[in-house]
Amino acid sequence: MSIKVCSFLPAVTQMIYDMGLQENLLGVTFECPSIALREKKPVVRCILEEKEYSSVEIDTFFTESKREGKELYYVDEKLLEEIAPDIIFTQDVCDVCQIDMECTMAAVAHLPKEPELISISPAGFSDVFENALTIAKTLGQEERAYQYLAALQKRIDKVVNELRERKVEPRRVSLLEWLDPIYNCGHWIPHQIELAGGVDMLSHPSGNSIAISWDKIRMYDPEIIIVAPCGFDTQRTLKEISHLLTKEGWTSLKAVKNKRVFIADFELFTQSSAGTLVDGIELLAGLFHPDYLTVPSRLQTRFQPFFEV
Repeated sequence: MSIKVCSFLPAVTQMIYDMGLQENLLGVTFECPSIALREKKPVVRCILEEKEYSSVEIDTFFTESKREGKELYYVDEKLLEEIAPDIIFTQDVCDVCQIDMECTMAAVAHLPKEPELISISPAGFSDVFENALTIAKTLGQEERAYQYLAALQKRIDKVVNELRERKVEPRRVSLLEWLDPIYNCGHWIPHQIELAGGVDMLSHPSGNSIAISWDKIRMYDPEIIIVAPCGFDTQRTLKEISHLLTKEGWTSLKAVKNKRVFIADFELFTQSSAGTLVDGIELLAGLFHPDYLTVPSRLQTRFQPFFEV
């Protein structure tokens, strides 16, 4: 009998599909890739599902809920019992963006059959590759991960070698994970930026993103700004990009004066599946160094220059 799996993480679901292991997958979260939602049953839901709030409203709601001890995510326990998974992949990176280990443990506590819980909680970029290997090993398909990761590493090497051969200097970059309040980027995103030929001195490599003051951004004066709020695609971000325009000194920033501000799809950065993060590296490399590299055609719809809005 094959192993029955539930994925409580969109990134894990994506990697399961990328490696062709989806026949083991029976339950997912409401935020998983569309192909999974067409084929699998959503077990994890959120009280904000299908509702649209502004950045500041979302931040306030999550902050107050956490302070009051309210759970933002919930599990369809009846459906989970019907699936009777052997394994559930969950996480402990962020209790705002996804259901966490504590909530998952509470949901499975009363199941007749207690599944194994595996936390997929990467800190840096290399951890994401290790996560793919963990997933494949768990399903008895280790070789699938090696094939998957080898192909991705080849794409990274192509970008890095091109920049090295041309002796390209890194661009001074700022990638924003949230707009109101403004958050820097953390975890694996600074490593993506580095591999793409940039450096974000306001970032927090292998650590949580944090709120930063506008004055810090003004003093840093990045050459390039990437706006990719967690959970927002480009169209959603466009509805709130005006928040930056009201900031004192916005028009004086190098990135603004040189028209090097870009809006990008969050999935290429804050969703930690190996394949989407490599897509993000290729996108950033094309935006940072357009004289040497181009954004792949398949990624052209995943970003938008701010000054063409």
